Amino acid sequence: MDIRDLTADDLDAVLDNRKRSFGPVPQGDVESWREGMLAQIPQGRCLGVFDGPRLVASARIGDFRQWWHGRPVSMGGVGGVAVMPEERGRGVGGMLMRAVIERCAELGHSTSVLFPATTPVYRAAGYEHAGGHYVATLQSEALRTLGAPREPVKLRRLGPDDAPEVMAILDRAYAAGRASGPVCWNEQVWRHWLGEEDDLIYGAEDGFVIYRWAGDDIDVDNLVAGSEATARALWSLVGTASSVAKSVRACIAPDDPVLWMLRERSREDWRHIRWMLRLIDAPAAVAGRGFPASVALDTLLTVDDPQRPANSGTWRLRVEGGEGALTRAASGEGPRLSIGALSALFAGVPAVVLRRSGLMTGGDPSADEALESAFAGAAYMVDYF
Repeated sequence: MDIRDLTADDLDAVLDNRKRSFGPVPQGDVESWREGMLAQIPQGRCLGVFDGPRLVASARIGDFRQWWHGRPVSMGGVGGVAVMPEERGRGVGGMLMRAVIERCAELGHSTSVLFPATTPVYRAAGYEHAGGHYVATLQSEALRTLGAPREPVKLRRLGPDDAPEVMAILDRAYAAGRASGPVCWNEQVWRHWLGEEDDLIYGAEDGFVIYRWAGDDIDVDNLVAGSEATARALWSLVGTASSVAKSVRACIAPDDPVLWMLRERSREDWRHIRWMLRLIDAPAAVAGRGFPASVALDTLLTVDDPQRPANSGTWRLRVEGGEGALTRAASGEGPRLSIGALSALFAGVPAVVLRRSGLMTGGDPSADEALESAFAGAAYMVDYF
């Protein structure tokens, strides 16, 4: 078997593989899927495993920026990983993921994220559980009655030409909110999403909302607000459907401010999907990430990454003034982690959890609290890919 870049001629086989792996694709979604694949193929973002001329597995790599403590890092979003049912159990998935990781490095991504259908194959490739995609069910009447903002907020409808503005809003909001985990698509994808006919999209100077009808309820794909006034205006707008829609399913952070704005909040219903993170270039990821300005840290870490030896070895991790650096250490040995465990630590999984699960050993456990303070944060994502 060998691995090569997919071409437009392979798409029928890829679609067949997808159907056999994940179930039928709604006919209305096929054209959109093809359009997305054709945009990614020339960029070297679609890979296939072939047994002679026959496709047996495929995957794609999306181009994202992902915020970590308010700073964006280049991230390869891995999706559509599928192995033909008759080829499973032969190591094809592992072979494909090794190629995906190397391609992420070639594309300049310092990290990679995926939503796993199964954990072992991805953990073996160096990915580890890191964050969640959270969907809360809220009552539309509670949103309608949030109350008008003290200062009027002017809302307008958004369309494809507003893609740069939406991206700029995300930049400002995630930086100011010191967000960890959410992503931003590239402009081409944003233009596509902002042109969806069934979506209702409104924007303000420092926020926007994308929502749609889902039967008798409302689904909110994304609502970002840089101020209380804009948050109240956008959530109240969604709540105006309360005479018809009783429930609103919203993709939000687990600590979204709206949860503290609601007058009545005794319980919520949540759906939670885990995602996994892998550091592709560990020094670049640490250098790109934001850190709490009040934290100062200088410690050694010993990392094991069989897939990418450039990440392996003993490193000196320094954090100061909101900046981080990972540099080679001439001697010494700190806590020992696999690349997956380092990825989990990077995403805010506490060091004590990594130790108690056997993913981090050695070093001085009394120094773990400083590591936790540096990487603290509950990683979340509002987009699913």
